[in-house]
Amino acid sequence: MATHPTLDMPKHTKYFLRTLKTFLPTAYQSNDSNRMSLAFFTLSGLDLLGTLEQNTTEEQRTDYIDWIYSNQHPNGGFRAFPGAHFGDARTEENEHWDPANLPATFFALCSLLILNDDLSRVKRKESLQWLTSLQRPDGSFGETLVKGKINGGTDSRFGYCATGVRYILRGTFEGEVEGCPDIELDNFVTCIRSAETYDGGISDAPYHEAHAGFTYCAIGALSNIDRLPPKISAVPSAPSPKASLTNPPLLIKWLVSRQTATICEEDDLDTYGDETDTAETCHDAHSFVFQDEFVSEQGKMNYEGRPSVNFSLDWTGFNGRCNKIADTCYAFWVHGSLSILGQSQLPRTQSLKRWLLERTVHPQLGGFGKIAGDLPDLYHSYLGLAALSLLGEEKLKPLDASLCLSVEAKDRLKSIWKRWGIEQRAE
Repeated sequence: MATHPTLDMPKHTKYFLRTLKTFLPTAYQSNDSNRMSLAFFTLSGLDLLGTLEQNTTEEQRTDYIDWIYSNQHPNGGFRAFPGAHFGDARTEENEHWDPANLPATFFALCSLLILNDDLSRVKRKESLQWLTSLQRPDGSFGETLVKGKINGGTDSRFGYCATGVRYILRGTFEGEVEGCPDIELDNFVTCIRSAETYDGGISDAPYHEAHAGFTYCAIGALSNIDRLPPKISAVPSAPSPKASLTNPPLLIKWLVSRQTATICEEDDLDTYGDETDTAETCHDAHSFVFQDEFVSEQGKMNYEGRPSVNFSLDWTGFNGRCNKIADTCYAFWVHGSLSILGQSQLPRTQSLKRWLLERTVHPQLGGFGKIAGDLPDLYHSYLGLAALSLLGEEKLKPLDASLCLSVEAKDRLKSIWKRWGIEQRAE
């Protein structure tokens, strides 16, 4: 058994190049309407690996840029895929079938930064105006605007994409820019706080169960609009004047508690001789990894005399909700959240890295699957690399946790903002 697992760069590069330069497997046909997001995962995966430019020509990269712009909507924003583009056949009667899509717009802008485009062809003013039209009175954002109606969910995923688009196009400056109003920031923060849960996490809606994906999107969004408290600690303290989170220490505790040794189907066993004691029930708390800093005196008393945990802690992943097995994407959603909050040192990082490189990575094809033994897919493969970058993998480019984008690509915004005259205001 390798003491220090290594990242097979050529194999992962080959996996992403296969998805970039050949047809995707038939299983992706149902995701054709999400083609812009698949393009981002592919390009950003190769970008983190540092192998995009050496495996593509300048002409090819220009073609990728042109394809992204071909999906730009005339009224601002980007389409999720070219299938809805009517071209010259577009009319007032059929235009509602061709709306701009919020997540696709975020992925398109990030992909353009990866490809070192200067965003000069982006309909910036139209996009900023369109962005405000997607916000509801309660502060939440939808996905599309059709016939004046906001469509899509109300959860923090769309708020995250909205704040990402806002950040790229105008930085963190609050107020009107070039005649375009800003989004309602205070309403958005209130919307995020309304989804906080009793145990510290953040859900998709008030009174729902906390979920690591929604939690990351909420924290990332608050970071994108510079509404996180300046100093966040795992120790309770007096509320900050910029308080956007009700109880940061409880949130951090919930995130750290997502680390688990229940990492595959074989762990769904009767571990203590109780037939109800499985990873799918609420009785499997002993299979989770808890940090000493968060164990109460009562908790220590409760565990005295219990048999030792019979799970190996050499491999520990993260789950997205209580009593679930580990999943590759949550290695990023959870550790990314902790990184934004400045608490990335709290989990067992070495065992998390080993879990990714020895359990969910595909040994033959490259890429990462959802759980141990799964075939790789673009979504989990990219987030697996993103998580490893945050874990300090030296072979990968550093990642900006808030945008889920390489620091190198994000830094290209500095010259773009300077050209737009917002450099100082956006910093």
